[in-house]
Amino acid sequence: MRIYISVDMEGVTGLVDADDVQPGGRDYERGRSMMAEDVNAAVRGALSAGAADILVNDAHGPMRNLLPQDLHPAARLVRGKPKQMGMLEGLTGEYDAVLCVGYHSRAGALGVLSHSFMGHEIEDMWLDGRPVGEIGLAHATAAALGVPVVALTGDDAACAEMTAWAASVATVPVKYAHDRFAAELRPEAEARKAVEETVARALTPLPPRPGPQAGQATLTVRWQSASVAATLLGIPGVTADDSRTVRTTGRLPDLYRQFGVWMRVASSLSGQAPYC
Repeated sequence: MRIYISVDMEGVTGLVDADDVQPGGRDYERGRSMMAEDVNAAVRGALSAGAADILVNDAHGPMRNLLPQDLHPAARLVRGKPKQMGMLEGLTGEYDAVLCVGYHSRAGALGVLSHSFMGHEIEDMWLDGRPVGEIGLAHATAAALGVPVVALTGDDAACAEMTAWAASVATVPVKYAHDRFAAELRPEAEARKAVEETVARALTPLPPRPGPQAGQATLTVRWQSASVAATLLGIPGVTADDSRTVRTTGRLPDLYRQFGVWMRVASSLSGQAPYC
């Protein structure tokens, strides 16, 4: 059994603030240690379910948060950027299941450190007219590759978002949002035990693969900056809904890869720090 783990940071046990998850923040070093502990709990759960190969993708910010020496020795690590597939770099149809660790809710939700990919630069996103963030887009892209997302960890808002998107995915709330930068935290040992046990259950038995995903999808993004939207219109196939909203249609996972290009364009134009 081959398992793919995409690990973000905002939904990790104990973390609630930008200083916990951004390099240079006063608690960032502690945050990256907590990130490793959460992903290691998921690795242990996968191993107990019979996983023979585990790939972990560091999917947060600079994508150099996990220190290799802190990662469970049974797992391989994809680290650094740029990555053509970003938060799903390395995922192929050869994997049997995807685990999303440390994920957060989408922009506009009252969840811990909620946003969609780029802090406040992205105001909203839709996939085929359905509101979407990192959770839904990862699920849809994995499905297009024929790989099921079977478990997600994060705060209760992220878990609720996952359940609303796909009720079959097992979720583990490691904290309960009081606001965007405040939460009630589960004790660390309790949270990680829950992650390990939930992952093991989610993989036993191995869930069926999604059916063929041959059709096209439409991705729509509303940006804070009209400049970003205007610049993206230079990409063939991108059209405008209004001065700040653009859309394109294509097949997943190609659409996910193109969205990564959109974000690099936006980063070059905006230069705004997230979580303001």
